[in-house]
Amino acid sequence: MTDSDINDGSTGTDSGSTGTGTGTGTGTGTDVRQRRLAAWSGARRVLSRIAAEQRIGDRLAALAADAGTVYDLDGWTDLYGDGVVEELERRTARALGTEAAAFFPTGTMAQQIALRCWAGRTGNRTVALHPRAHPELHERNALYEVSGLRTVHPTDEPRLPTADEVRDFDEPFGTLMLELPLREPGFVLPAWDELTEVVAAARERDAVVHFDGARLWECTPHFGRPLEEIAALADSVYVSYYKSLGGMSGAALAGPQTLIDEAKAWRHRYGGQLFQQYPAVLSALLGLERELPRLPNYVAHAKVVAQALGKGLEAAGVPWFRVNPEVPHTHQFQVWLPYAADVLTEAAVRQAEETGVALFHRWFPGDTPGISVTEVTVAAEGLEWTAEDVIAAVAEFTGRLP
Repeated sequence: MTDSDINDGSTGTDSGSTGTGTGTGTGTGTDVRQRRLAAWSGARRVLSRIAAEQRIGDRLAALAADAGTVYDLDGWTDLYGDGVVEELERRTARALGTEAAAFFPTGTMAQQIALRCWAGRTGNRTVALHPRAHPELHERNALYEVSGLRTVHPTDEPRLPTADEVRDFDEPFGTLMLELPLREPGFVLPAWDELTEVVAAARERDAVVHFDGARLWECTPHFGRPLEEIAALADSVYVSYYKSLGGMSGAALAGPQTLIDEAKAWRHRYGGQLFQQYPAVLSALLGLERELPRLPNYVAHAKVVAQALGKGLEAAGVPWFRVNPEVPHTHQFQVWLPYAADVLTEAAVRQAEETGVALFHRWFPGDTPGISVTEVTVAAEGLEWTAEDVIAAVAEFTGRLP
């Protein structure tokens, strides 16, 4: 599932949006989406506020009110990547402990360029990555179609590859890309020792290591290491400003100065050197200043929420369920239930409409027939929930299932 899916950013007619049977209401796909947004944005209690569920005026007003705390608003607007953009790049490099960083309008562009640059430097256009990594599922084969790269998979298990799988893989590759955390199997992470062993195994093969760190910011509690030490394992790191930091959009590629200089040249060629970007950049600066220090608290409370969800679902007597991982590695995890996705989404919408409590958002068909999955994110709003609150909300939710 894509981020736009989770944020209910779909348009037209999506799965389960025709409103027939036990779906999510009558009307067009746009009508259904508007109903969902109204229900979830209007809920008084949520585990997190999703950016796509905010109105334009509210988002702009908040940015205008707060941006002056992180940057001098009497300064001039940016022009083709200077000014406030360069300041964000400096602060990002400092946070990650790298020599430099480059701002990109999208993470897709940042990673394609990073992998393209490494292919040129290593002389090998093959990238080893997980078959459920973002470039393989959500970028329309862009690594090959746009950059002429080839991908291989050291493992297809629902986890990152082990050191032995990397070391013993039967064909050469120039770059090993590791998605931290690996989202699709449940935002899963290896242990710190396992990660360092995997990196060492890649080095033994003369491969470079690139981290898809879209959600790297929240990995520090699991690894028990600061961001600088985690990022130092890799030759380059991509991070997102909107997935966990609450920015409007944008990403960064961080690494050695020479790599970033080359990446900026390719950024221009790929159409990523935008005329002005200050709204997104200011929101990213706010994320670094405000959200980044809070993420460890979110990760800790996600464990409380996950445990309470399990207890609530068991008490509700649902036929089967899974909280995945049982103990979350970050502040995000999955819940699996044996009902149709549109039935579960309808129950989530009705709960928000009727009680003002939004426990879940959209559900999607899982990999196993008859099983649906949703992603749970615990952020600032979720810190107010006790275990008892979660259990009570589960009872309200399951009471709306057939």
